[in-house]
Amino acid sequence: MDYVSALLPPVVMAVFFIGVIRVIVKTQGGANKAKEDAAVDAALTRVEGARRASATGPKADV
Repeated sequence: MDYVSALLPPVVMAVFFIGVIRVIVKTQGGANKAKEDAAVDAALTRVEGARRASATGPKADV
């Protein structure tokens, strides 16, 4: 009976891992891919713009 308690956690983790991988694979692409890509591109553009603005902004003399 000890072997059942020893094997149960790895089996449960393997099943969960396979489920996560299946969800990731199924959600790639599809109808929302263009909308998700546009949202990521907009976020990256905002971050890059803020980074450039802070790099070229006025510097205080101390």
